[in-house]
Amino acid sequence: MKTVVAQGLSKCYRIGEYKAGYETLRDTISHAARRALRLEHVDHSLEELWALKGVSFEIEEGEVVGFIGRNGAGKSTLLKILTQITPPTEGTASIKGRVGSILEVGTGFHPELTGRENTYLNGAILGMKRREIAAKFDEIVEFSGIEKLIDTPVKRYSSGMYVRLAFAVAAHLDPEVLIIDEVLAVGDHEFQQRCMGRIEDISSSGRTVLFVSHDMSAITRLCGRAYWLHAGEVMDEGVAEDVVSRYLQDSSGTGAEKVFAEGEAPGSDKLRLLSARIVDADGETQHSVDVREPVGIECRFAVMGETGPLFPKFKLGNDRGEVVFNAFDTDPRWRTQPEPGIYTCTAWIPPNLLNEGVLAVDVTVAALGAPTLVNHVNVPGVVRFHVTDPGEGDSAKGLFTGKLRGGVRPLLDWTTEFDDSRGYETAKRTTGSAVSSAET
Repeated sequence: MKTVVAQGLSKCYRIGEYKAGYETLRDTISHAARRALRLEHVDHSLEELWALKGVSFEIEEGEVVGFIGRNGAGKSTLLKILTQITPPTEGTASIKGRVGSILEVGTGFHPELTGRENTYLNGAILGMKRREIAAKFDEIVEFSGIEKLIDTPVKRYSSGMYVRLAFAVAAHLDPEVLIIDEVLAVGDHEFQQRCMGRIEDISSSGRTVLFVSHDMSAITRLCGRAYWLHAGEVMDEGVAEDVVSRYLQDSSGTGAEKVFAEGEAPGSDKLRLLSARIVDADGETQHSVDVREPVGIECRFAVMGETGPLFPKFKLGNDRGEVVFNAFDTDPRWRTQPEPGIYTCTAWIPPNLLNEGVLAVDVTVAALGAPTLVNHVNVPGVVRFHVTDPGEGDSAKGLFTGKLRGGVRPLLDWTTEFDDSRGYETAKRTTGSAVSSAET
């Protein structure tokens, strides 16, 4: 069943036009009179800015859908139209069911009221009855983690505390549709992970979630589908992992495959790089790879002259500018002068080694020099790919839902030995003696 339907949504703003957010008839007449007194000529050719242009989509009940894009792409405007905060210039939007939304820090909160009073106020705005709010009040407060300040006016809250309470209220009052903007970025890491878990619980119970975030890992983890907005238009939509991968590659300007045109291949008259790409176990080009599957880095180069002994080399770097690792082809075939021809080399990365995120690949084919390497060709960042973790199966993170730090995060073989209770008693006595000695 369709829960959210948007058809041809467009929103136009006139840059430089003065208009109050809300006006009475007296305000309208007063503003018009002041403009007439100040200006002899009214400029009717004001520049128009279309924040949205013909956006259409349908979201099924129980789906978690992400919206991504650069700042100014129209994501927040879209959510404000869906929540009826602002009307569209063109098009229609409909939502079936009660809507809970967190679009800005402290949305719907009165600064002079306490956290307790704002919980009841916000719940009433969402259409809840007082007894329903009271039944979940303790759960809301516990989730927010601000028990000691619940009877303090919210104007004294930090932005993080605002978000904690706002999200707790919206997420625990059983909305059929939950709409969340980027506000979760304000919370601390522990609270963000708690919110992610709550969103997963909401979606698994059959309710619908619309999620805007610049955290691509959160989008791929939570959302089944995603929409990529650019300049108010839908650039792409589909499986979240695929859309995120294409968005990140567009932002970086490179993709998972690069084929150099004839006459443009980098290198020298002795060796030239023809192509590079990211492949799966079947040899198919992959823009987004599952961390649990092997992934290959392939390059093709042509040897045309006397190069001396060679070795292909790949260097992987992440989106934070860190080197993940360097990899050399140490096959004995490269210890002598290779015959002229075209060579295709593939380095295979095992499952559960890479960390999540976007990785860039530098391709080098070098010769051994004294004391340094002599590069016949070196192309930094020639291809990029997105590593995702679905958080299930034999993922290296197990039940942990956060993001692990570091360039790699291998799934290692662990061994554990168990001693019986006699060993435990011995350890306890030894620990007790050590403590007693230290206290003495």
